[in-house]
Amino acid sequence: MAKDLRDIPPADVRRILARIEALQNDPRPAGAEKLSAQERYRLRQGNYRILYTVADAEVVVEVVKVGHRRDVYR
Repeated sequence: MAKDLRDIPPADVRRILARIEALQNDPRPAGAEKLSAQERYRLRQGNYRILYTVADAEVVVEVVKVGHRRDVYR
């Protein structure tokens, strides 16, 4: 994930990291959508998307990818 954040402006990185930290308290916040045919969720932050999985049994949220909306699903 750190590699994904390198090309993102610092102000956006701060907002993205704040959203990721908030997932600790609520792994499925309002606005998070489950991606069809996958066990992943999508969270929007401006023009960027945070893709992540939730393992309820282990109480783990794993951020899979962060990127611009035009590139993140590739």
